[in-house]
Amino acid sequence: MRRLIIATKNAGKVKEIRRLLDGYEYEVLSLEDIDLNLDVEETGSCFEENSLLKARAIQKLTGGMVIADDSGLEIDFLNGAPGIYSSRFLGNTSERRQYEGVLALMEGVPDEYRTARFRCAASLVTAAYEMVFSGTLEGKIAFKPKGDNGFGYDPVFFIPEYKKTMAQLDSETKNRISHRGKAFELLTAKLKNWSET
Repeated sequence: MRRLIIATKNAGKVKEIRRLLDGYEYEVLSLEDIDLNLDVEETGSCFEENSLLKARAIQKLTGGMVIADDSGLEIDFLNGAPGIYSSRFLGNTSERRQYEGVLALMEGVPDEYRTARFRCAASLVTAAYEMVFSGTLEGKIAFKPKGDNGFGYDPVFFIPEYKKTMAQLDSETKNRISHRGKAFELLTAKLKNWSET
């Protein structure tokens, strides 16, 4: 069984990768599982670079097969902000203050100019390979927060096809359509292909 390290301590993310690789010959481990406490500084200029930075650093330390991701929210009216700074857009503050800050910046902006997207880059790094897989979810910034099934900017990210915010969707639907879900689907498809060769 091949060891696969996810460069995260997020149990939900690890659970999702395990679910996607169920039945394949991979032992999926988090940083906590291998007792590695490391925060890699995200100095890249895009999601892909930050994702690779994290995966390379953990791969160098462990010598194993490593997955890392970076994701965030891009708002067209704000010229793509918060982008790679999504988790620290308004400083070191709560998630609620972050999305309330975005709503304040978008105050008075009409619906047609509230277009936005969640973007994710997931990297797979081994001793011999580096690959990046991307996923995107298009939507709009809502006029007020709704829902409590989510985190980050989910309560203010409205998906027109579902007429709901990301935080109003059930977990199964959210995982299926999300930017992260799409990137990880592509990445795990590659891993499944490898396990069959």
